[in-house]
Amino acid sequence: MIDATPLLRVYATRRLRSLQAENVCNSQSAQLLSLLRRAADTKFGRDHGFQKIHSVADFQAAVPLRRYEDIWRDYWQPSFPVLKDCTWPGTIRFFALSSGTSAGTSKYIPCSEDMNRANSRAALDLLVHHVANRPASHVLGGKIFMLGGSTALTKLAHGIFAGDLSGIAASRMPVWARSFTFPPPELALIADWETKVGAIVDAIPDQDIRAIGGTPSWLLIFFEHLFSRRPGSPPRLASFFPNLELVAHGGVNFAPYRPQFATLLEGTRAETREVYAASEGFIAVSDREAQAGLRLITDNGLFYEFIPLAELDNSRPARHWIETIEPGLEYAIAVSSCAGLWAYILGDTIRFLDTVPPRLVITGRTSYALSGFGEHLTGEDIETAVAAAAAAIGGVVSDFSAGILYPRVESSRGGHLYVIEFCSAPPDPAGAKRFIELIDSELCRRNDDYRAHRSGGFGMDSPRLIIVQHGTFEGWMKARGKLGGQNKVPRIINDQGLFESLRSFCAGRIAVSV
Repeated sequence: MIDATPLLRVYATRRLRSLQAENVCNSQSAQLLSLLRRAADTKFGRDHGFQKIHSVADFQAAVPLRRYEDIWRDYWQPSFPVLKDCTWPGTIRFFALSSGTSAGTSKYIPCSEDMNRANSRAALDLLVHHVANRPASHVLGGKIFMLGGSTALTKLAHGIFAGDLSGIAASRMPVWARSFTFPPPELALIADWETKVGAIVDAIPDQDIRAIGGTPSWLLIFFEHLFSRRPGSPPRLASFFPNLELVAHGGVNFAPYRPQFATLLEGTRAETREVYAASEGFIAVSDREAQAGLRLITDNGLFYEFIPLAELDNSRPARHWIETIEPGLEYAIAVSSCAGLWAYILGDTIRFLDTVPPRLVITGRTSYALSGFGEHLTGEDIETAVAAAAAAIGGVVSDFSAGILYPRVESSRGGHLYVIEFCSAPPDPAGAKRFIELIDSELCRRNDDYRAHRSGGFGMDSPRLIIVQHGTFEGWMKARGKLGGQNKVPRIINDQGLFESLRSFCAGRIAVSV
């Protein structure tokens, strides 16, 4: 096939020059004003006086922060699925289905033609930064393998469809681009995850795969099926994809997976690169080494606001934008978009490492915290502690969930339960005991509230641990109808019904309990 990488380099040179010269405050202000002009004659624009808004301050005074439930109730639900000139001009033809990591029902996120084009441009930024880092790259000399959900779309009305973002992207892909992607439509359309994986495993050894993308946990399951084809060979991607250059990942914290991916990539020239691509828009991409965070994409149809996490539930929280952010603080992120989202709270939390240009790390979800007793543990706290404890005992965690054990008897204070699945053989009882003690001590070191509640065991009992057999989380997700694609194992479970569902499923699959 034709190697299109030279054309990518030409584009990358122009794009990198533009990024180097970019004034992000001017870019974000221009994005907002452009969005407001485009949507001025929509129902939302008329209701909020878009024609009279001329600055960020005007916008924040006129448009309140909203969550999905608010905008769904007030604007989308009354005429759904036909949203014409509702919050964005024209008719919305596609809806991205999203449920995040919670147990909630699916959300229908509008995906306009403008947003589809913006997502395509942002995906190109990933390749731009890759070829900048790898001048000898030939990433488009072979194929890009995306492990997503089914590309089949559900028809909601005449000309209006809903499905995974991967399906929406596939439906709009030009014929010429299909030669650079894998799997082909007949495999991508398979809805059943296990059938789809089996079919891809059969077909992929004949492909010259140069880049792979997907959620880390599902990629690991796919690789396990792939390696089963050659049981006598070492489980390394180099055996199947000798020209592999790039593994793009997103959706979950990569820290617990980094050691295993490093092993899998031995013998290849591949780098790993993170993206922050939500159903609501493509927000950020890694442009440097992993420790530098993700560069916010500020010139591509999204305007961002950042609300201090501690103020999110206040009646009038502070609303910062690029001009007023500070590094080191934890923010909830809100977006206004070229698909008709306005001051929309995504549910993600981030922290900036740099401001010029803005680089961030994703720290969790606004509902992604354990605080049954006032301990206020964030998702970042817990994921960091689990990764550190695993590294200390020489293990690699493939998946885990944590939840609250509320007191049921007078002698119990309650505490946390960790359900952990290791990639390799689980530790013995002594190793498991050390593992959970390391998690506890790391959380005490990181979080003052947790340390106070654990001090002397007066506020909370010691955390408990269940180590489950390999494949348990995959089985649980399958039982919930959440196998594969963009579905993610919930790291922190505050829904007691969902947590009880996991604990019940694990009965009979426990390898070690502490």
